[in-house]
Amino acid sequence: MIRIAVANQKGGVGKTTTAINLATALAATGWRVLLLDLDPQGNASTGLGVSQAARHHSSYDVLMGEATLEESVVATRVPRLDVVPATQDLSGAEVEMVEFERRTHRLADALDKAPVGRWDIVLMDCPPSLGLLTVNALIAARQLLVPLQCEFFALEGLSQLLQTVERIRTRFNPDLSILGVALTMFDRRNSLSRQVAEDVRACLGSAVFETVVPRNVRLSEAPSHGLPALIYDLRCSGSEAYVRLAKELMDRLPAPVIVEAA
Repeated sequence: MIRIAVANQKGGVGKTTTAINLATALAATGWRVLLLDLDPQGNASTGLGVSQAARHHSSYDVLMGEATLEESVVATRVPRLDVVPATQDLSGAEVEMVEFERRTHRLADALDKAPVGRWDIVLMDCPPSLGLLTVNALIAARQLLVPLQCEFFALEGLSQLLQTVERIRTRFNPDLSILGVALTMFDRRNSLSRQVAEDVRACLGSAVFETVVPRNVRLSEAPSHGLPALIYDLRCSGSEAYVRLAKELMDRLPAPVIVEAA
């Protein structure tokens, strides 16, 4: 199973929107996708139409060892896309896990026990911080996808994130690599957006995806309807960008190995 952490410690960069719509696009191509919501706000869960009443188990229960991934999964309205939802309980998880052995590996251990062949890929939507929840995701992942808002302060946060990734790689997870940086919230009318995009490409080169996700009202509206933008309005500029981004993403990933579940 391919494991990707979607992370950026800066909030409001389109991280959850990216996770939801890439998961939807991958599922539409036939991949069996699991979206793991690790943000206590639970926006990825809400954006996929999972009500609070439907969250019988959550990523909190998985991290606490009180439920397995399989027991916590909720099927979404998108065929082949499942989600492990988040609840507010997750906000206390970092404090509670301090006393646990292998507290940084709780998520990796849970993913290792996932049923073989159930999913081809898991996307982990991380909270906007570099705390223990994000560290768990980075240790469990094999690749990191970084959504980056085309604004000046986003560049400062990127360097901090890359330093954290290097520490994780050195101490815990040498297999972790940067899958790519996705430029989001691009405003063509704003010269600063263009400048930031140019600076990021000059710094990171081919690590930056060619596709740029624009600012788009329909992307903002979709979560209030409990739908990914790709279903809410496939023809809007934001959805079209995420379809292109998904194609680039798949080009950088190995094809899923089809394993029949027992």
